[in-house]
Amino acid sequence: MNVRTPDLTISKDDLYMLAEGHWYRSYEKMGAHPCTEDGRRGFHFAVWVPDVLGVSVIGEFNGWEPDANPLEETASGGVWQGFVPGAEEGQLYKYLVRTKRGDLLYKADPYAFHAECPPGTASRLADISGYEWSDDAYMAGRAKRDMLGSPLNIFEVHLGSWKRHDDGLAGNGDPDSDEHSGSYLSYDELSDELVEYVSKMGYSHIEVLPVMEHPFDGSWGYQVTGYYAPTSRYGNPRQFKHFVDACHQAGIGVILDWVPGGFCRDEHGLVHFNGDKLYEKEEHPNWGTFKFDLARGEVKTFLVSNLLYWVGEYHADGVRMDGVTSMLYLNFGIDDPRQKKFNEKGTEEDLASIQFIQDCNDTVGKYHPDVMMIAEESTAWPLVTYPSADGGLGFHFKWDMGWMNDTLHYCQTDFPFRPGNHRLLTFSTMYQFNENFVLPLSHDEVVHGKCSLITRQPGDYWRQFAGMRALAFYQMTHAGGKLNFMGNEIAQFIEWRYYEGVQYFLADQYESHAHQQYYVSALNRFYNEQPALWEHAYDAQGFEWIDADNSDQSVISFVRHGKDPKDDLVVLINFDVNTREQFRVGLPKPGYWVEAFNSDAQAFGGSGVTNEGVRFESEDEPWNMRDQSIELRLPPLAGLVLRYDGPLPAKAKKAAVKSEASAKPAMKAAEKAEAPKAAAAAAAKREAPARKAPAAKSKPAATKKEPATKAKPTAKTKPAAKAKPAAKPSAASAKAAPVSPAKGRSTAAKKAEPAAKKAPRRAASKKA
Repeated sequence: MNVRTPDLTISKDDLYMLAEGHWYRSYEKMGAHPCTEDGRRGFHFAVWVPDVLGVSVIGEFNGWEPDANPLEETASGGVWQGFVPGAEEGQLYKYLVRTKRGDLLYKADPYAFHAECPPGTASRLADISGYEWSDDAYMAGRAKRDMLGSPLNIFEVHLGSWKRHDDGLAGNGDPDSDEHSGSYLSYDELSDELVEYVSKMGYSHIEVLPVMEHPFDGSWGYQVTGYYAPTSRYGNPRQFKHFVDACHQAGIGVILDWVPGGFCRDEHGLVHFNGDKLYEKEEHPNWGTFKFDLARGEVKTFLVSNLLYWVGEYHADGVRMDGVTSMLYLNFGIDDPRQKKFNEKGTEEDLASIQFIQDCNDTVGKYHPDVMMIAEESTAWPLVTYPSADGGLGFHFKWDMGWMNDTLHYCQTDFPFRPGNHRLLTFSTMYQFNENFVLPLSHDEVVHGKCSLITRQPGDYWRQFAGMRALAFYQMTHAGGKLNFMGNEIAQFIEWRYYEGVQYFLADQYESHAHQQYYVSALNRFYNEQPALWEHAYDAQGFEWIDADNSDQSVISFVRHGKDPKDDLVVLINFDVNTREQFRVGLPKPGYWVEAFNSDAQAFGGSGVTNEGVRFESEDEPWNMRDQSIELRLPPLAGLVLRYDGPLPAKAKKAAVKSEASAKPAMKAAEKAEAPKAAAAAAAKREAPARKAPAAKSKPAATKKEPATKAKPTAKTKPAAKAKPAAKPSAASAKAAPVSPAKGRSTAAKKAEPAAKKAPRRAASKKA
């Protein structure tokens, strides 16, 4: 009797669970594993290939001899297994499958943990056990983390094109390749450079485009052949674990892009694995891939086990499921009515896929409840982020493709036409809490002729960069999680190119790109520091409109609420090129308010129209259907945040009235004596010309930023007609809209105010 340590023999129970689709840790026995049998070291192999004449394992350990190491088939279930003594880690291998038609198929191992670097197609023996993780503290913290009440700000990365070496070689270092954009950074190099960069920029997570082995660079990883193998382009499995470990030690989560919607059709992969359809159901009509047969238990086992493998073995913090929409609908991508299919209910939903998706999410939730499951789903399919027990799909988050499309459409609209498209800015708030949304500005939006984000912005360079700042500001202050693809943070002008690195030299050589990079890092850190932006990011308690309808001025304003009312933030965004001087906005409560962030700051490349240093005191001036309001400077193509800075002091009005009453007898004689003088003074005042507020001087662009508006002095007794000191607008602005001494408001705004005092209309403005 053979004694094998560990015992990797496929048992009857294993085969039963495999066929049922519930062998969730099948990777622990399937594939190639190091072991010892009767004192001999080697590898045990197991592969599912039913309905064939025979299977052999061939490789460097046996000189690729077809008959050197035949495998034995289990009594049922179609699994072939066997031990190969002398096989060593790092050696290449394949399975040789003899079909019933007599064909010989050379196949990579579906469960291989490592693969030959493309263009090679073999699998590589690997021992993935024994890695000593250093992320215990991070993992313990993750287990306690409130997933829906914590910052979620994702930096989406394609590891092969974030940066390249400046050596003129191909990505894989092949000197004979036609591609000369520089060789790849290794997992170890990414562990240092990428982790440091993401940490410096203030992101909470890295989302990696599919890292599973794939033969074609141009697929970006979405046409997979090795579902269990981190691509060898950048190193080995142990090095990829080190990369994840380094991220965790820096406090950065790792989200993996996962592709269960279809697989690569290359012959060495899963396609026609036994000479006929095995893993596949049919060809995908749009993508040139094959759809998995998700109704088959062994296929379901393969995929659900794969999901748990990445989460368990590689400590992934989240999984983004690609192409969910294509899985949900039987007729996705089919336009010809004659080709359409329907389920037993007579509808177009793919019931097997729905069950598979629910099982994936439920299984991860059972074994790893602190791991995020994220859906790329682009339709109005209901309950995507609701538990399967409630009829939902069971995801934690869903990409908000509607927000992305509407927002980018609006941002590329020229300024005169934005008022007519204002609804594109506000429509997302009609459904923003129907699901737990992530707002994606992903890789899909900067390829295939769509142009980069900054190229879509109208206007000259200054306005394009200002538009980028406004877009990022809107994304960061809108309810939901955030995702940005690499290159967005420096406003790269060219589209993403998978075969070369991001043009980070732009930030080194050009001030505008450096400003953009600094701005994004500052905005990220502001987001992290403000609980109101993420504590209620997925429920209606966290958002409240102030004014959604100011289309004339292309301005929106709203409140973001945290759990503590002291954390409330007022957000204003001006998507027009006009500066709004003395812009009045309603406030959620009385008190002092200060400007906490302004995207137009000169440090960010802006024009410097800020309210820096001003402590606003709310006024009893109803506006936006609110009792309290203030006036401020609203910069062009920019957003600003007001932070609550404490309550107003208790009013001394009643005490003053009491003092007047007690002094009334003593004052009567004095009043009589002064009456003639007061009458004469009043007459003289009526005859004198009215005093105008002095015009403020224009602030030179290059000088140090001055406070836009002086803070109102606090008095013990607030006079009824007390004026707020005027802001310092330019002379042109002051002339166009003189400040009323009585109210400290622009005359233009005062005239435009409707009787009900709902929303402010046109205030004094100047073009940027």
